[in-house]
Amino acid sequence: MADLHLLSAGELLTKYQDKSISPVDVIRDVFDAIDRHEPSVNAFVFTDKDGAMEAAKLSEARWADDAPIGMLDGVPVTVKDVVVAKGWPTFRGSNTTDDTPADFDAPSVSRLREEGAILIGKTTTPEFGWKGVTDCPKTGITRNPWNLDKTTGGSSGGAAAAAALGMGALHIGTDGGGSIRMPCGFTGIPGIKPTFARVPTYPLSLFGILSHAGPMARTVTDVALMLNVMTMPDVRDPYSKPYVLEDFTRNIEGGVGGLRIAYLETMNGQPVDEEVASVVSDAVNKFEKLGAVVDRINPDLPDSRDIFRMHWYAGASRTLRTLSEDQKKKVDPALVEIAEEGDAFTLAEYQNAMSERENYKVLIDEIFEKYDLIITPTLPITAFDAGIEFPETGPENDEYKRWTDWTQFTYPFNLTGHPAGSVPCGLSSDNMPISMQIVGPEMSDGRVLRAMRSFEVTYFGPLPAMAYE
Repeated sequence: MADLHLLSAGELLTKYQDKSISPVDVIRDVFDAIDRHEPSVNAFVFTDKDGAMEAAKLSEARWADDAPIGMLDGVPVTVKDVVVAKGWPTFRGSNTTDDTPADFDAPSVSRLREEGAILIGKTTTPEFGWKGVTDCPKTGITRNPWNLDKTTGGSSGGAAAAAALGMGALHIGTDGGGSIRMPCGFTGIPGIKPTFARVPTYPLSLFGILSHAGPMARTVTDVALMLNVMTMPDVRDPYSKPYVLEDFTRNIEGGVGGLRIAYLETMNGQPVDEEVASVVSDAVNKFEKLGAVVDRINPDLPDSRDIFRMHWYAGASRTLRTLSEDQKKKVDPALVEIAEEGDAFTLAEYQNAMSERENYKVLIDEIFEKYDLIITPTLPITAFDAGIEFPETGPENDEYKRWTDWTQFTYPFNLTGHPAGSVPCGLSSDNMPISMQIVGPEMSDGRVLRAMRSFEVTYFGPLPAMAYE
């Protein structure tokens, strides 16, 4: 069968069960796709073909005996290179790290292995995951499959490019300021930043309690299936939520009838490209046709830019404090710049930012007293040129100075910890993906996924893997 690498995880599992395909055939086709596309997009830090083929043969034998070991047996998975996987190095996109193999798995990796998933390689990230695009001194520039001159976004940009091209079915991402949702938005795939600490993490991010781990895939149902596994408990995360058994796929086709949705056209006064605004607005209108009640609101929210910057730059400072002076000379100069700004923050300033963050969360929770979901654009622009942190100007000549200037829809929900997903909702006139962000109250991850799925299945569907050869 051709194009096995483009089958969803759900389709793979069905075909393994009826024995119409084998995990060995799938892994072989996935690596054929990697051989074709990887030289152009640069989505992987490294791949492990031998290990994956060995695991595929074991999975093939289990399926032949009708004895899969878990709900993802034989499904190919990638791991973002800030997440630890046993037997593999964790470079974190940096020349300051080494190739020492890890002797343990991070929680998400452990749970996926236990359910039979086949790990195929590690995907690219900016250095220590610090910015919203994916390039770094270690691996260079990761490029967007829709247009190789454009960025994938970041910091889970390698995972997004791999997902879009079928180089793996499921992909572990992390999100400290939009790092799942931004590359999903730029590459036209779905993904979700779950409720904070609902997916256990270890080691904890040096950027503090902004960071979440979450799933990325080519269909919303696959995202939900992966989240079933990733939310399983792990005692190593001190912040992890008490485990609640929930099958996120069970009610995913339940629709949005009767839900109350608040549409925020802007946050922090962020100007939005006219075409993006129009596509997302049309998508929101479609939710009314699906039975939801939609209000366009403009809540009186404080500007979250300085709150986030205080947390993020302090995290950068903390990250670089783990390095020697010689190591710092190898680091992305822009990361050094924000770390130096973080060094200058006083304890009082940081504590004030923590209080402002708490107040901001209360204001968002008050919106959820009236509404079941919030929708925004995922991003105010479509993908810009690869290899730069930000375009010089945005819509309405909005001046950009750092990646945080064009990501003002995503990081507010890292400050609050609410579940937030991105789902494609259209294409621009130059054929680049446009996406919307769907946010829910804490622990409403299933509701967010249901809304994402209702739009995907009714109006848009998964975007095609781009064949640009």
